[in-house]
Amino acid sequence: MLCPDVPRFRIASFNVNGIRSIAGKGLHRWLERCDADVVALQETRARPEQLSADLLAPAGYRTAHFVAAERPGYSGVGLYCRRPFDAIETSIGVRSFDAEGRVQLARFGRLTVANVYFPNGSGTDRQNDRVPFKLRFYRRLFQVLDARRAAGERVIVVGDFNTAPHEIDLARPKDNAKTSGFLPEERKEVQRWLKAGYHDAFRELCPDPGHYTWWSQRFGVRARNVGWRIDLALLCADARAHLVACMHQPEVLGSDHCPVVVDLDASVLG
Repeated sequence: MLCPDVPRFRIASFNVNGIRSIAGKGLHRWLERCDADVVALQETRARPEQLSADLLAPAGYRTAHFVAAERPGYSGVGLYCRRPFDAIETSIGVRSFDAEGRVQLARFGRLTVANVYFPNGSGTDRQNDRVPFKLRFYRRLFQVLDARRAAGERVIVVGDFNTAPHEIDLARPKDNAKTSGFLPEERKEVQRWLKAGYHDAFRELCPDPGHYTWWSQRFGVRARNVGWRIDLALLCADARAHLVACMHQPEVLGSDHCPVVVDLDASVLG
């Protein structure tokens, strides 16, 4: 954690598994406690007009922005910001991807915060038939962000990546070798990002096993910590230079995921 007198820029990312559902399970208390400059939510599953006033404008946040999928009750991302963003984009230029409401690219000074809900590859009846769509999404987003990096922007990508990059990132890797989220081609794609200059914020600071961000909702699974680390924060090299801390908050309940919090030196904005 930063000392109180050191300026920092905090980003909290949380797959809420339905924002209207988690609103009654302590979301507002967490928003007050997490003290984030930017809160990035995934799987909101609601249109803005379906949200209550306290979800559209929670106390302490000056700006709220939501992107909904065309399909009702599906996907969706949202941002709460203590300071207004300088610009925001919600399209990555491919109609089939944009229709699912998965991306917000918000710029704060030189920093671009990409809030992303990556597709799940399981598809119908868990036949992994959406894996090609998922991989195309990854590659297209990489292209969009690479252009921003080339233009001198610092980039941090936060959200539900729906992929555990390495065996250490799930409790039972052998049992899930044929499960979407741990397929070789999915892991290879995330690892391609890392080889291309992105840094996994949590692993930069914590190489130990046993740290997860998602647990099955089957009884007792979370209590036994049989989980997956699929909620990540990836930083380009210029943003990595400003990394101070990255932590999970598994004690925060209300979703099958837990929040991931990243502290950057506030000079990352300049």
